[in-house]
Amino acid sequence: MAELSNEQKRDFEAAAFRRLVEHLRERGDVQNIDLMNLAGFCRNCLSNWYREAAEADGVTLSKDESREIIYGMPYAEWQALNQTEASEGKKAEFEAKRPRDH
Repeated sequence: MAELSNEQKRDFEAAAFRRLVEHLRERGDVQNIDLMNLAGFCRNCLSNWYREAAEADGVTLSKDESREIIYGMPYAEWQALNQTEASEGKKAEFEAKRPRDH
């Protein structure tokens, strides 16, 4: 394996993160509850992690600001365009698997 500098690792991680965010923006048909049930995280988790990283560096972001960064638009707008009602089965699965911090 190639020896990577810390800067290269950071740059590659940032590029992979940007690609993930762009992919999720393009896939508005994929519901957050589906992501949570399958992978244990969703767009809201990403926005929370983003906000936590900013705060660790002394930058204050609101929940709405960090969500807009991840969603590419205000959260309420994304919900109106993309969010559908989850089935009772999906809701039950989420409750069974729900992380403690959600």
